[in-house]
Amino acid sequence: MKNTPAAADTAKRSAETVETVETDAGLARITWHPARHPARLVLALSHGAGGGIEARDLKALAAVLPAHGVTVALVEQPWRVAGKKVAPAPKTLDIGWRGLWPALTKPGLPVISGGRSAGARVACRTAGELGAHAVLALGFPLHPPGRPEKSRADELLGAGVPTLVVQGGNDPFGRPGEFPEYRRGRAMGIPPGVQLRGSVGARAVVGDGWAYELVEVAHGDHGLAVPKRADITQEEALTVVTDAVVRWVGSLMP
Repeated sequence: MKNTPAAADTAKRSAETVETVETDAGLARITWHPARHPARLVLALSHGAGGGIEARDLKALAAVLPAHGVTVALVEQPWRVAGKKVAPAPKTLDIGWRGLWPALTKPGLPVISGGRSAGARVACRTAGELGAHAVLALGFPLHPPGRPEKSRADELLGAGVPTLVVQGGNDPFGRPGEFPEYRRGRAMGIPPGVQLRGSVGARAVVGDGWAYELVEVAHGDHGLAVPKRADITQEEALTVVTDAVVRWVGSLMP
């Protein structure tokens, strides 16, 4: 097979495997993107309440991380597999995630629990009890749009493991400056050598000495989409995401 983009895409798809898992919330599905050299971590990522694993950031991470020794597991919650339009209550989402955990840990590697939006909340709420190695929160919904008094910061701060938040600068569910301890310019979370155009990093120490890092995607909305008038392109915005996660995951390698 020639080494063309189409051939590479075909090889990528052939390397993927899909697994169905029975949980107490119904049948869930995992699409595995195996590491392209000996895996050292599993990154499990679930979708939000309004979309699936085709989200731009989930697809980008599944394409990039396997080259860095990380197997990516894209998880579809039972409600999504069943074709329902509306996500169930948080308690039911947690039940589905717990039911998936044995399959996620089956490779025998540390598992980073993660997801976007509602999936990020699930990862934070269950990290301690499931023994997650860390948490990756993409577009963490700090509060409902226009209702900052309905804060969900306790879920983020209660994760109890190293956590990375990747947040759009214009996310109506919580702009970076609204997060606890976060202030623009306190770029302690990203070393100068990897500071990227269109990103701002910060770190806040919380809980029992655990830290969460926050990486801002400038101009990004809740889905990390950037407007055409922004000074970065959509491709550059996704590079901010993938480069930040690659660096962070590298610091967590066993």
